[in-house]
Amino acid sequence: MAALDRRALLKAALATSSGLVAGGCQRAQRSFNGELLSPSLGAGHQIRDGFVPQPDLENWEETEVAIVGGGIAGLSAAWRLQNAGIKRFQLLELEPVSGGTSRAGETSFCRHPWGAHYVPVPGADNAPLWQLFDEMGVVNHAAGVPEIMEDVLCREPQERVFAGGHWTEGLYPRAIATEEDLAQRISFQDQIAKWIDWRDRDGRRAFSIPAALASDDPEVLTLDRITMSEWMQTQGWDSKPLFWLVDYCCRDDFGLSVDQTSAWAGLFYFCARRESSAQEAPPVLTWPEGNGRIVQFLTDAAGPQLRSNRAVTAVKDQQDHVQVISFDTKTKIAHGLRARRVVLATPQFLAPYLISDCPTERKTDASEFQYGSWIVANIQLTDRPAELSYPLSWDNVFHNSRSLGYVVATHQSGIDHGPTVLTWYLPLCNDVPADARRRLLQLSWDHWAELIVGDLQQGHPHIQSLISRIDVMRWGHAMIQPRPGFVSSAARKRAAVPLDRIHFAGTDLSGVALMEEAFYHGIRATEEALLAEDNSVPRFYEALPRRGQG
Repeated sequence: MAALDRRALLKAALATSSGLVAGGCQRAQRSFNGELLSPSLGAGHQIRDGFVPQPDLENWEETEVAIVGGGIAGLSAAWRLQNAGIKRFQLLELEPVSGGTSRAGETSFCRHPWGAHYVPVPGADNAPLWQLFDEMGVVNHAAGVPEIMEDVLCREPQERVFAGGHWTEGLYPRAIATEEDLAQRISFQDQIAKWIDWRDRDGRRAFSIPAALASDDPEVLTLDRITMSEWMQTQGWDSKPLFWLVDYCCRDDFGLSVDQTSAWAGLFYFCARRESSAQEAPPVLTWPEGNGRIVQFLTDAAGPQLRSNRAVTAVKDQQDHVQVISFDTKTKIAHGLRARRVVLATPQFLAPYLISDCPTERKTDASEFQYGSWIVANIQLTDRPAELSYPLSWDNVFHNSRSLGYVVATHQSGIDHGPTVLTWYLPLCNDVPADARRRLLQLSWDHWAELIVGDLQQGHPHIQSLISRIDVMRWGHAMIQPRPGFVSSAARKRAAVPLDRIHFAGTDLSGVALMEEAFYHGIRATEEALLAEDNSVPRFYEALPRRGQG
């Protein structure tokens, strides 16, 4: 590939990036520094290239269950094993810290997220998730029914948008909306209400969390054949503020534009968390470090069974056990495990590289899974920017930008003055995800810092003088992309089927990248493994009644 100059690289990496402003951060004037970060690329590339070390005899161990991958799915698998009384397991994680894209970071004055930063209050029937939150100590039972404690619900003001030259409450850019735009927004909300209240002949909702409990009626799955923008056009809508709002939501949850997202996924975003259209959207749980608080709880619960800096290179079924070979990325020592069962809690694209003699059909299915690249930056400020309109909120969005704006790490702590950290998000919505990953690695810290400051200056013209540091994380395979046809595909469904003694977990198996879906699949895959050995193991999710059946 021919070398590109800085401007060409920025343009190529950001695709439809006309709303992102480069050039706001002049190097001669810069008074801050930072670091360009990535997950463990070296070890990942070794796995991709087929590196399989041979452990010495003294470095082999035996265990009941080996979990590969310490993201939310793998940590949830460990939590489920402990709930079942299983103590002999190992959780192998490539990175120095667990959590995947839900991990957290820390400055001298606060913690902050490196990715996922909230979870909406779960529905009443998601008993396993309520149990987790109860164990975390954030559920209040005083009212007779469980309620999430007030101090972990996002405090006001929650969100605002910069449009028409000033900040206004909420995400809809009302400042630039006409009467016709507002009428189309009401029409859109009416259609969303219809889908929330829709039920199939078995009483199942069209969209649900976990998605496995949703309807598979053809009327619902037909939505997966078209894009969200195509569905909106069939309704006769052409309002630019409405399309921007839906596009923002698709980029926020899926890393795809409204023109790339399956209509099923787009409607899932608006419908899945509400049992009835009469209900308000649920409030969200958040912490300064975002979902890193959940990661920390699950990591502490896993205890010494969690082995960090362990790069798994081979998983091989041996009829009566599974061999798991890994190496310590610090000591370079190879280790072997003989496990009765394995929960492979990694993204599906890794399965063909990890599973020895991986069947051709599973390799083919794994190739159907596409993942989006993201940039997440943590910007340390010495003080808050001056506000002349709606005040600084937890979530702050720029209408004229391809970024998702930023969240404020100290907001939930109730600290509204002094130093803070802004966590800034940018999904790279390229039509070819591999192109985004290549370009992600080509841009330097200087380029990203320039772009980020320019974007922030739209709503904060003088913010550069307040910046003390910018750290930039590059996520090459941040989240599964629900493009048209994927959610309803046979490949996605087959990928969740066990391969002998190997069981699969991960949010990509749902087609949508949500904490709740990763949690569900970690539990589901673990229960498959346990039930294969003992059919009396209770099921956390499948023991629940189906919606509409009491």
